[in-house]
Amino acid sequence: MTSIAELNPTPLWKHFAKLCEIPRPSKHEEKVVAYILDFCKERGLDVKLDHIGNVIIKKPATAGMEDRKTLAMQSHVDMVPQKNADTDHDFRKDPIKAYVDGEWVTAEGTTLGADNGIGVAAILALLESTDIPHPPLEALLTVDEEAGMTGAKHLQPGHFEAELLLNLDTEDEGELYVGCAGGVDINVTLPYSTTGMPADHKAFKLNVRGLRGGHSGLDIDKGRGNANKIANRIIDIARREITDLHIASLDGGSLRNAIPRESFSTVTVPAEHAERLMEIVLQETAVIKAELDNEAKLEITIEETDRPEGVMDPATQQKLIHAIRCCPNGVARMSTDLEGIADTSNNLARVVTELVDGQHQVRIQCLVRSLSDSARDDHGLNVAATFELTGAKVSLDNAYPGWTPNIHSPLLKMMKDVYKAMTGEEPLVKVIHAGLECGLLAKPYPHWDMVSFGPTIRRAHSPEERVHIESVGNFWEYFLKVVQAIPAAR
Repeated sequence: MTSIAELNPTPLWKHFAKLCEIPRPSKHEEKVVAYILDFCKERGLDVKLDHIGNVIIKKPATAGMEDRKTLAMQSHVDMVPQKNADTDHDFRKDPIKAYVDGEWVTAEGTTLGADNGIGVAAILALLESTDIPHPPLEALLTVDEEAGMTGAKHLQPGHFEAELLLNLDTEDEGELYVGCAGGVDINVTLPYSTTGMPADHKAFKLNVRGLRGGHSGLDIDKGRGNANKIANRIIDIARREITDLHIASLDGGSLRNAIPRESFSTVTVPAEHAERLMEIVLQETAVIKAELDNEAKLEITIEETDRPEGVMDPATQQKLIHAIRCCPNGVARMSTDLEGIADTSNNLARVVTELVDGQHQVRIQCLVRSLSDSARDDHGLNVAATFELTGAKVSLDNAYPGWTPNIHSPLLKMMKDVYKAMTGEEPLVKVIHAGLECGLLAKPYPHWDMVSFGPTIRRAHSPEERVHIESVGNFWEYFLKVVQAIPAAR
């Protein structure tokens, strides 16, 4: 089996292979940051941490390139920790088991971390090089992009001299991004009381598995199933016929920026209705599969399980089911200015019952995205109101701005010219319905001229994440040509 460290271009892939060995889920980047600091010190690079934990690296120009403009390069060091339910993996301790699968690199049962490990690897490879001509370089490797953009949000002015920045965090070869959506988290807490499971009831576990999931921005317009919506739909239909159905527990989705692929619910019904419950699940499964014909691996099962200690009070249960039914999910509006681009969306990401300090509660997480900050806030309030009607406590947190496109960017023009000379084709210039850090970076560095690009990555934020090997080679070649085409300083 080919080792990913042996793939071409080797300077990049060897660094990506090393990153796969180092645990780096969002908010737990200390090991990868320590590795990068050691890497820089061993090579005599100027490196420091800022107050929030971002890594800032500087390297002088090679001979003959000293008169060029300083170039900043940026990627984030953290990765989304998603795994299949049957995969035994601790993202804080275990390495990613990456392997070559035909034309792609993927991982065994977990996210791969090509988002944004390939960008980090490219930057480290260039910084390590001794034979690649380049202008004065500055690198910004941010922390906690996936779970809050904390590093970018707290970046301070004064660290960088560059006027130009390359963000290496998009996922389609041949596309240059000059704008992105902003976002806001919706956090819901709904307390409830419990009663004992009725003596004449049986308990059942409803399992929703096998959905494609994916990135809650890039994939939100693809009509993929949402495990939380599907589980709630089946429970609601069953409850309307079996009125004495009770919810004991819910556990659906995992991360706010990943479309939920799995949900596990425990419900109870009178023993005399057990067979009918199973029939309803089978009937609805067939209907849902017919509707979601792009979800070939969807699996919905129900099985008898152990008796739970208690069940949710009926009043809260009814309000919760109705609220999840009504909660906007998916694309709310397509852009009228940018063909084929989602303007505003919501991801009903997480629904889980918990016991916190002796109080039972339902915790719900959503992520609203929009190309417009005002539409982001308006749709966030729409989602919030859905759950406020239940009496839940709702907060809108961690709002971050979009990145306004500059189609007259000199950096963009140069990069288009370089791409045309390299491939004979025009690159696509796009705006992305996802959160890039560029919008936040523009606050402390408003003079930065920024463009984002990357290799082809598919199914980011899911255990089926994969990166196209040939596109990584093309990305690396293009990256170096852009670096070497940086113009002279005025």
